[in-house]
Amino acid sequence: MPEPWAGQGVALGERATLVQFSSAFCAPCRATRRVLAEVAALVPGVAHVEIDAESRLDLVRRLEIVKTPTVLVLDAAGRIVRRATGQPRKADVIAALGEAV
Repeated sequence: MPEPWAGQGVALGERATLVQFSSAFCAPCRATRRVLAEVAALVPGVAHVEIDAESRLDLVRRLEIVKTPTVLVLDAAGRIVRRATGQPRKADVIAALGEAV
């Protein structure tokens, strides 16, 4: 079974990808966007992709996303290695990346 982002136009990072599911009026989503962008800028080969949950209900259902923000950490092949909901701390994101790279 192909990964959910295959053919979806999601550009995966060379080493890992941080996939963030957000919604328009979610204040923690904005803070999460900043944290993930900072981490992606710090760690070579890591990409940050933000997906609007409301416009991608197909992925939301398939991946059983129940709240925003939800962050998925993918390895280089696009497999989910970690999943978390709520606003993450920068140190926790960096630690989670350790499992992906």
